[in-house]
Amino acid sequence: MRAVILHEFGRPVEITTVADPVAGAGDVVVDVVATGVLPYTGEVLSGARRYALTLPVIPGPGAVGRVRSAGPDATRLAPGDWVLVDPTVRSRDGGLTPDITLQGWSARGDGGLVLQRYFGNGAFAEQVLAPAENVFPIGDIDPADAPRWVAAGVCLVPYGGLRAGELRPGETVLVSGATGNYGSIAIAVALAMGAGIVVAPGRNADLLDALVRRFGTRVRPVRLTGDEGADRAAMLAAAGPVDLVLDLLPPQAPAAAARAAAMTAREHGRVVLMGGVGMLGGDDLALPYPWLMRNSITVRGQWMYPPAANTELIRMVATGLLDLSLFDVTTFSLDETEKAVADAAAHARNFHLTTICPR
Repeated sequence: MRAVILHEFGRPVEITTVADPVAGAGDVVVDVVATGVLPYTGEVLSGARRYALTLPVIPGPGAVGRVRSAGPDATRLAPGDWVLVDPTVRSRDGGLTPDITLQGWSARGDGGLVLQRYFGNGAFAEQVLAPAENVFPIGDIDPADAPRWVAAGVCLVPYGGLRAGELRPGETVLVSGATGNYGSIAIAVALAMGAGIVVAPGRNADLLDALVRRFGTRVRPVRLTGDEGADRAAMLAAAGPVDLVLDLLPPQAPAAAARAAAMTAREHGRVVLMGGVGMLGGDDLALPYPWLMRNSITVRGQWMYPPAANTELIRMVATGLLDLSLFDVTTFSLDETEKAVADAAAHARNFHLTTICPR
């Protein structure tokens, strides 16, 4: 098969022919019809993100495609089935705390690096090998819709955070990082899950206005100034105390911005941390102990999402609760991988989806 190979961080990728993957017990080989290119893919390939990734590797997390073959223990997946491939691979011998690797992207700890020895290669290729438990049927679809279905995999990330925060219908959600790629998608997912109001803070007034035009008055924009106290007051004024705060700020964002958003949570409110603040150094989040204790605030981190989130989100799309037509889709071939990476970076906001279609 043809595939994109990253041999060294910061060097151009190579597009070449490699051996086809072979499904053993518990495995599935999927013909990749479309895979997503995240806005910060260039930062991963350059090494700027400092992701734990064993080289050489086929990059690219997640895919939409059709089953080519399944291991001898597969009972339901069959060749030709349309599927969503979840890149979040968990060790099968990990018990309550499985090791995790994101195929073609990153790993959590030494155990995640061990997983990369077998499930390290991602989906910038004609085929991808994945654990059977990571391959989710999506039903019969028009092949032309496969690139748009890649958006379901992107939506899974903020859905995992909102799910972890136990979002309830009618609640007020604040999305910290609302004008970013994952943040704007989190607004769509929160509304699909029944949020009554979504507070959307950000610095770019044009992007904030675009969110209101797209989703209506349930979205309450807040223009940030960089003054922590003033920004917190403005966010509270937009919708009152917040039931759930979801932080999706990138690594470059200051801790003060995340703290200002987190401290809008009401008494007994919840805060879910899912962004990258502090990953590249900088100040700690430093939430005040007295505020946390006296207001009975729940704070939790959430990396990615549990396996069941895949089926739940596929159902949201299939029933029309979550409309993937929100996304404008641009497709590239494997030979145009570098163009795809540049396109994704240039359209990091406003529901633009960059995809590679290897076949």
